[in-house]
Amino acid sequence: MHTHRLTRLALVAAAIAFAACAKDKSGTNNGAATDSPTGNVSANAPAAKPAAPSDADIVAYLDVANMTDSANGKLASTKGTSADVKNYGKMMMGEHHTLRDAGKAFAKQKNITPNPAGGDSTLQKAQATMQSLQSQQQGAAWDKAYIDGEVQTHEQVLSNAKTAHDQTKDADLKALIEKATPVIQKHLDRAREIQQKLGKSAT
Repeated sequence: MHTHRLTRLALVAAAIAFAACAKDKSGTNNGAATDSPTGNVSANAPAAKPAAPSDADIVAYLDVANMTDSANGKLASTKGTSADVKNYGKMMMGEHHTLRDAGKAFAKQKNITPNPAGGDSTLQKAQATMQSLQSQQQGAAWDKAYIDGEVQTHEQVLSNAKTAHDQTKDADLKALIEKATPVIQKHLDRAREIQQKLGKSAT
């Protein structure tokens, strides 16, 4: 069913950059470690702890999340049939655009290039989400799929933002996340309200 496929794509698009950066930096060898001068490998040695995402990774993650939600919101504002969905889309388009601009200003101030971890795959997933939204027929099922995806995506973004806040040492980046967090929470709360009106998708 298109609804479940769309929800999964939206969630992946929102989370892939943040999840990929630690994996890319871990440098582990399947948990194996050399524990003697002869080079014998101990299978029982603990795996190296994945590296925390850098500030550039965090900024890149937030940028992709804001870009995706703003673009999907623009589509919802025109393709949605429910007034609630249309208005929600307009809010996403405007407020995520503002959040993205704040992230860009921070990156410029700190001379950070926010390249998404994992290369182009993040943008490819975001594009896949948009294509799925564009291809699905307009109607109640589309509205439901969009809102279900927004609930799951904002839950993931909120969780990752809180994790990023705890991991970064940069006070300015912490402040940026602190300003964004209540906005993300507001979006999640409103999406849940609309989801209740439309009816939750079957699990």
